[in-house]
Amino acid sequence: MSEKVYFVGVDVGTGSARAALVSADGKVEKQAVQEIKTWTPEPDYYEQSSENIWQAVCKVVKNVVGGIDKSRVKGIGFDATCSLVVLGTNGQPLTVSKTGKAEQNIILWMDHRAELETKQINASKHPLLKYVGGQVSLEMEIPKLLWLKRNLTTTFESLWRAFDLPDFLTWRATDVDTRSLCSVVCKWNYDAEAQSWNAEYLRAADLEELTRNQFEAIGSDVQPPGQPVGNGLSARAAEELGLNVGIVVSTSLIDAHAGALGMFGCRGETGNSNAVDDVQGKMALIAGTSTCHMSITRAACFAKGVWGPYQDAIIPGYYLNEGGQSIAGHLLDHVLKSHQCYAALKKEIGGDKYIYQRLNETLPDIAAARGLSEVCHLTEDIHVWPDLHGNRSPIADPTLRGMITGLDMTRGFESLAISYLAFTQALAYGTRHIIENLYEHQRAAFQTLLFCGGLAKNPLYVQCHADICNLPALIPNEEEMVLVGAAALGAAASKHYDSLESASKAMGGTGQLLKPNPNTIEYHNRKFQVFLKMLENQREYRCIMGAKKY
Repeated sequence: MSEKVYFVGVDVGTGSARAALVSADGKVEKQAVQEIKTWTPEPDYYEQSSENIWQAVCKVVKNVVGGIDKSRVKGIGFDATCSLVVLGTNGQPLTVSKTGKAEQNIILWMDHRAELETKQINASKHPLLKYVGGQVSLEMEIPKLLWLKRNLTTTFESLWRAFDLPDFLTWRATDVDTRSLCSVVCKWNYDAEAQSWNAEYLRAADLEELTRNQFEAIGSDVQPPGQPVGNGLSARAAEELGLNVGIVVSTSLIDAHAGALGMFGCRGETGNSNAVDDVQGKMALIAGTSTCHMSITRAACFAKGVWGPYQDAIIPGYYLNEGGQSIAGHLLDHVLKSHQCYAALKKEIGGDKYIYQRLNETLPDIAAARGLSEVCHLTEDIHVWPDLHGNRSPIADPTLRGMITGLDMTRGFESLAISYLAFTQALAYGTRHIIENLYEHQRAAFQTLLFCGGLAKNPLYVQCHADICNLPALIPNEEEMVLVGAAALGAAASKHYDSLESASKAMGGTGQLLKPNPNTIEYHNRKFQVFLKMLENQREYRCIMGAKKY
């Protein structure tokens, strides 16, 4: 009998670093989590520390590999948020903060400081922008680098390396300066078709400095995800992580993309004929603080307001389209915590942990008491546009704001529950908006939605998506699919599997299928019409008030 082997998956999310010890068939044997720091010096500014994050990574990896024979760990893969890490000579942190504190050397993905720089880059109308739905997002890295040049000149002039956070982790683990194609093509406007940086684009963005020495500050060696980096784990990193020197380290993925990699291989259990095996028919929703909507196709699909098509960004041979919502779980938390009943409800049930469960259990009772046949009918007169933090897809307008109509004077528990339902539905209407936009640009039809992340554990959120999009929803039996995706990187890089696609299929496991409720289709079609009308109305309000339109 052959010895059981393991792979370590590391995921650095918005608020924590996690690691998992994962078997070759995708089972998470052990996992650990460690919170990381975030500074918010002013509204829409979010900053982190690469040293704080690396120490958290070391702690969680040591935890999950403790007590096992380290020789059985064959590979490690990293994923992280698409946040900008800035380093000076010898890898020392450079401040990205107006406070001047060097420790704060990461601009977090959700930071919106670079709004002006984003507008200026988009005004160039450069042909490369067709790969980001027609316009770059202020959550991407080139606008943030331009902000540094304009606002923190000393930092920009001292720049040695600028990394996407996933690439910083592989560099820190190997001491080899490479970049993942996933990071640079999805968030840095790297030209995947030409397999090179576009110097003309960088000059047009007023960032000619980044073209020096063959683009070494932003990465002159770009590798596909799942490829081994250098000679594996360095002696320094091996000691810090509690692993053997030379263990294979994979080229990284962005966190949401790792979740997609894990889920694309997930299949329905026997008898679930609607859970297709064709990866082109799947949309993977990585739903947590925000939501990313990932789908891949053999043929490129250019859709306005949706990022991509990104060639080979997750799996070689496929083009990635990436939609998203800047806030999702964070939005629902905000709705609950800003309601006057929240504190009393939290006290009644002894904390935050079971609030969503209580709300989900209560909604059918409220509907029954009102003589309604379906829970969704509770929001017949309450309509929400959910973009309190701007719209990522498919409008690509960070200045859009949330809207709600149908408010009354009630402030009790029922009003909280119904408001929560309305905002949950609105997130699903947002997903439908993304899907229909892709269809308008000739994308092949979806057959299944797949879910992972914190919101995948919320049955109301998942069922709303199934009903509103009229697509079956598949929830993997293994909850931690982002960690599985990261581990699959290590499995492919170590050649345990011959490709990333093979690793995804072998480690993706099976899932439970939720089918759409046919009795709610017509209701949601009408609600979706109202949803689109709210966008039209907001634009009209701006015209009336004289706001500049995008």
